[in-house]
This record gives sequence, C-alpha cells and structure tokens, in this order.
Amino acid sequence: MSNMKIIALLSAFKMRWLRWPKAIRIITAVAALSFCTVTIWGAWNWQQLDSVLLKGNSRLYTVAKGAKAKDVLMDLAAEPVSPFWSVIWLKLHPEFSQIKAGTYKIEKGWNVKHALLVFVSGKEAVFSVTLIEGQRIEDWLQILSRAPYLEQPLTPDDLISLRSEFDIEQENIEGWFLPETYSYTVGTTSREILRRAHNEMKHFLEKNWNNRDKSVPYESPYEALVMASIIEKETGKDNERPRIASVFVNRLNKKMKLQTDPTVIYGVKDRYDGNIRRSDLRDDNPYNTYVIDGLPPTPIAMPGKAAIKAALHPEKTNYLYFVAKGGGAHKFSTSLAEHNDAVKRYILER
Repeated sequence: MSNMKIIALLSAFKMRWLRWPKAIRIITAVAALSFCTVTIWGAWNWQQLDSVLLKGNSRLYTVAKGAKAKDVLMDLAAEPVSPFWSVIWLKLHPEFSQIKAGTYKIEKGWNVKHALLVFVSGKEAVFSVTLIEGQRIEDWLQILSRAPYLEQPLTPDDLISLRSEFDIEQENIEGWFLPETYSYTVGTTSREILRRAHNEMKHFLEKNWNNRDKSVPYESPYEALVMASIIEKETGKDNERPRIASVFVNRLNKKMKLQTDPTVIYGVKDRYDGNIRRSDLRDDNPYNTYVIDGLPPTPIAMPGKAAIKAALHPEKTNYLYFVAKGGGAHKFSTSLAEHNDAVKRYILER
C-alpha cells in the first residue's frame, strides 16, 4: 500500500472519529490505551517467565506433596512474578505443571523452567552410603547414623527388632547383609537400607550356593556365610581369598581346629585391645576356634561377594597353614614344620 493511500485512510478515519460523540471517543481511547498497556505488560511478564532465574545458590529444594506449580514457580523466582500471568503461562506450558513431590538438587544459574522440568521428571537428589566388607553390624549402624539425609538412625538395641522384621532365624544377625554402596533419596530410613542389604545378601548367597563346588564341606548356605566372614577377615587380597578358603576347607576335612585369630577377637568382644593373649586363645566361648571344633556359630563380620565366592569355590591345594608375611600377603604351608619356619621368618625375626 502506498503512502498516499495510508494518508487517505487515516484522514478518513479522523473525519469519522470526529463525528463520534465525545463520550464514545473517550471510551474508545481509554480502551485502546488499556489494551496496549495490558499487551505490553503481558509481553513483559511472558518474557520474564520464560527467562527468570532461580534465587539463591545451588541447594536442595523440597516440593511438598500437593504443591502447585504456580506456587513453586513464584517461590523460586529471583524476581517478583505476576500470579495472574504465572497461571496463564502454565496453562500454555502444561509440560511444566505436573510436578512431583520430592527433594531435588537445583543449581545456581538455572532458570525456573529448568527447575520445573526437573520436578516434573521426579528425578530426586540421590545420595549414597557405603557399607564396608569385614565390618560388624555395630560398625554399620554408626556409618548409617552419619549418612546425610538418612532418617531414623538405629542403635544396637534395635537389632532384636531387625531380626524379627527381616525374619532372620539366627539370634545374631551378623553377616546377613551384603556390603555394597547403596543409593537413596531424602526421607529414606536406615532400616530401609539394611532391608535392601539383607535382601541382596539372601539373593546373592542363594544364587552362589546353587552354583557351588559340590565338594565343599558345608551343610547349608549359612555355614558358607560363616566361612566367608572368616575369609573376609583373614585377607583383603582378592587373589588370596580362594587359597585362604582352601586352608580352612582342608582343615575341616581333616577334623583339625580352624585356629583363626579373627574368631578369637570376635569372641572376646570388648576385651580385645589390639593384642591376642594366651588367655584369649584358651577362652571358652563358642567363637574361639582354638577351642571349638569346626565353624563358629555365626559369621564374625559382613563378608563381601568375593569372600562368599571364595568360600564356595576354594582352590584345590594341600595347604593347612598360612602366616602373614607383610603387605597383606601370606605364606602358605603344607606341614607344621614348614609353617613354624615361616612364623620364625616372618613374625619372630621381624
């Protein structure tokens, strides 16, 4: 359209405008001005909602059960936003509305849209706790009590209720939990972590018991678990575990006492101060394998997967003895004379 035509149209509109009653002209002008104002204001709010940043630094943010996206949006925004336009904006962006309750990690520099999408995904902040092989249940209770955002810490007094809740037959629940790193979200309890560890141990033990070397002298999976706990305490070297297992299996087959120090330590409990005394070796308790025949009544620690596999698949050897020779390694012997020489070399002359 040419400039002349535009000028002609404007002139015609002006003439008609001037013929309207004054009141109508005022109302029309006010309406037009209001429309322009609302449009500009709406456009500004719309642009703001599309780009507004989160207030504060990186942190955890909890979306309460039943929380509305509008309220969360207004709470998170670094700048004031219009409740009216927030509702309109969310109506036209339904993908941001279906937020899920939970605790999430939000990062400094994110915009509100990014945070809302995380809340819609339900991907809550994840933490982890590592339960270490070779430790006792009392040690694990302390680890769990220090784990961030893990609720309802347990004490040794809770072990009886755990035994009943997890349907553990033995009075001592030692050994019945698999050492692993367990992930969790805010609100998870220590009990839930131990329940998962117990279920993992049951499944792992059952699977490996079914695939065991049929020559091992255990009468039940539980006896294998007891043996695995001893292996776990005797060595931390993966390549030595099956050989350590062979020593204990050979001794069981020959009706020899196991004579393993970690069971002595477990039996004397709090009396152990870092040194095993002659009186400890003679102590008449069910865990003292220098006194009892065969395996102790329960595991003496939490065995890991490698120790369980070693117990069920020991090396085929003639070894009956071993002694630590430094660096976590051991010297293995087939006879008492050879073992005594090794003790003299690696222990007495050290």
